[in-house]
Order: sequence, then structure tokens, then C-alpha cells
Amino acid sequence: MTVPVRLRPEIAALPPYRQGKQADPDAFKLSSNENPFEPLPAVLEALHGALQVNRYPDASAAALRQILADRYGVGLDEVHIGAGSISVLSQLLLAVAQTGDEVLYSWRSFEAYPGLVTVTGATSVQVPNRADGGHDLVAMAAALTDRTRLVIVCSPNNPTGQIVTTAEFETFMASVPESVLVVLDEAYAEFVTDEAAVDGESLTERHPNLVVLRTFSKAYGLAGLRVGYAIGPAYILDAARSTAIALSVTGLGQEAAIASLAHEGELLERVARIVRLRDDVRQALLDQGWEVPPAQGNFLWLPTGEHTAHAAGVFDKHGIVVRAFAPEGIRVSIGEAASVDKLLAAAQEVVHAL
Repeated sequence: MTVPVRLRPEIAALPPYRQGKQADPDAFKLSSNENPFEPLPAVLEALHGALQVNRYPDASAAALRQILADRYGVGLDEVHIGAGSISVLSQLLLAVAQTGDEVLYSWRSFEAYPGLVTVTGATSVQVPNRADGGHDLVAMAAALTDRTRLVIVCSPNNPTGQIVTTAEFETFMASVPESVLVVLDEAYAEFVTDEAAVDGESLTERHPNLVVLRTFSKAYGLAGLRVGYAIGPAYILDAARSTAIALSVTGLGQEAAIASLAHEGELLERVARIVRLRDDVRQALLDQGWEVPPAQGNFLWLPTGEHTAHAAGVFDKHGIVVRAFAPEGIRVSIGEAASVDKLLAAAQEVVHAL
């Protein structure tokens, strides 16, 4: 009789991460918060010039780190590059949390958080979002214990789109012991237009227990190349580097990120177009009767509650692939301008049914 390999029970029970549903050729995929624009010609040119795939990449990503260090006014070792910001978060969790520890975050937030915590052996402490979908930082501060090792703050929050303000964040940080690591996940920072929003770029020197995460996947349109980064204290990032899988950031990804930073103005013009479309679509949804919270990412949140599965089916029928989080709501990305009419037609049908 074959004896099955013994798996950790918490891992055996853990569902794997599932990305947004792929779209049929005649549908619009608005389920993964991807940038609808093709890479800039200069980025494609850099990729063609870096097609030496028989060689290993620079494991330290030194050239990209130096550019980012100069940009943020920090030392080279205060920058860490990973295969997407989720990879860096995983490394930070592995560096600080283990069985018996707690990791605190708002919920609902990025769906990968619970799985990443489970892999470390630590326990997730999920603090419910406020009624408007934002972080309840007062409740999060009250949930801190002597077992808390890491806190994740996501601004704008994925999938609800709400920001954390600078005032809220500073008050929260004053309540967190300096021995507890706070990770500010700012994957959608470039889409933020609310001046009250927290900006991790300006806070790392003030808080010795703060690490800020950002990514090239969203605003810079490099989701398929997997490049993210962290800014924070060198000793913490050294610990993250120790847990990282070596050589996981490709040379192509590094070159594309460098080229993107060199042509950032053009890319941010595209971001501004997405933001304008986001605000226009939100207003149209409000006019239809939806209650859509203020959106600061490249997506919108539709609180469909117990009707989420049905609503997702209606969108799918109209050729719009959305991300459904039953029984709470639907996240829909801002994609091609051509998707708007189909999106609004589906939304009109759903809101009438509700």
C-alpha cells in the first residue's frame, strides 16, 4: 500500500492562489488590475537588447537598485528588488514570523496575504474593514499583541480602493512598538490623486520599523516581467534577501524597469489617462445607482454582497471578466476605453436586478 507523502496540514488545507480569469478573444479581461497599454517603444527596445537569456542575471539587481536609491535618497542596501512586490512581502514574512507569531492586516484586502502568512506558520489576525471599505487603523492598533511580528497596511486597499491618510498612518505608527515591522503596500501608489493619502516615500527615515513596497507591474505595465521593490532599513532588507530564492528577478525584468524609469514621464501620462477614465466610470456607476467607494487604484469596487456570483455572471455575459469576491463584492479593473460601454451596460443590468 502506497503511503502518501506527509504534508503540513495547514498547507494541505490552503487553497492555491488563483489569478483573475482569462478572457475569451472577444471579451475584456478586467479581473487582474493590469495596465491596458503596451510597453513603450523604448522599453521594447531595451528588452530586445537584453535577450542574452543563456546568462544568469545580476542577482543583486545593482543597477536598478542604484537608480531607485538615488531617486529616494537612500543607500543602496536600503533598496531590495524582488519578483514582484508580493515576492518581497513573502521574504519579509519569512524573515520575521514563525509558528506562534501573529501577522495583522485589514480584511478584505489583497487575497494573497492569508496564504503568505500561513506558509510561515504564523497566525493571521484579520481586522474587518470599515463600512466604507477602508482600513480601521484604530481597531488594528487595538488588535496588536505581544505576539504581533508584522503588520500589513495596504493603501490604496486592494480590492476596495480606499486610501489610508497620512494623519491616520502617523497616529497608527505611534501606537506600534518599534520591534514590530510595518509593511506599507503601495502597489497602486502612482494612481493616487488624493493629497491626503499616505506616501511611504517620505516616511521611511522617520520610522525605523517601516518598509514600503512598490511595483512595476501596475502603473509601469510590466506585470508579465515580475519586478517589485522595497525601501527600508538595510538590516531588515538584508534579512529579506537571505530568505529570497536566488536569481528570481530576470535580467529582462531589470532592463525593462530601468528603461521605464528613464521614460517615466510618458508612462505617467498613460497613468493620468487611466485615472481620468477611472473617475469617469465611477461617476457613471454612481449615476446608475451604485454605491461605489472613492477609488484611488486602477480599479473600482462594487459591493454586490450576496448577489456577487450572479452579478459576475451578468458581467461575463456582456464580455466583461471581473474579479468576484463572494459574498462581498466585485473588483473591476480600468482597462481599454473600448471596454467602458460593455462594462456600463452590464452594470446597469445588475443594478436594476438588485
